[in-house]
Amino acid sequence: MRFHLIDRIESWTPHRHIAARKVTSVDEDLWQPVGAGPVLPFGLALEALCQSATWLVMLSTDHRLRAALLAVHEATAHREIVPGDVLRIDATVESMNDEAALVDGTVTVDGETVLEARGILCALVANERLDDPADTARMAHQLQGGGPVR
Repeated sequence: MRFHLIDRIESWTPHRHIAARKVTSVDEDLWQPVGAGPVLPFGLALEALCQSATWLVMLSTDHRLRAALLAVHEATAHREIVPGDVLRIDATVESMNDEAALVDGTVTVDGETVLEARGILCALVANERLDDPADTARMAHQLQGGGPVR
């Protein structure tokens, strides 16, 4: 992954659930200007959820497989995300085999749901086709609070 929208993996249960977070900062180049001030585009909040699901797949398969988004059945934004918000991301696998995964998830800020998505359909592809396995392992270590690996 080259465009990282999660800062930390807080917990995960193999093949089932992941909880992650993203601390937003006004200094990031993510913001869309609107009349009331900058907001995070809806698509980037959804991407943070999808990236969390991808990490769940990679961790659950010892970095062998990665999720590639195919479709989202339904996604709803409940309020705008603004600089300084801490996104709590929860993704749950509804079904998964070696070829595909179906995921549901939510993004919350201070306990308030800001985004819900259902029916996130992903193809599962060999991770080594898309990224260096050593880079994936290093990033997974960092996201789980292990600090830099050299």
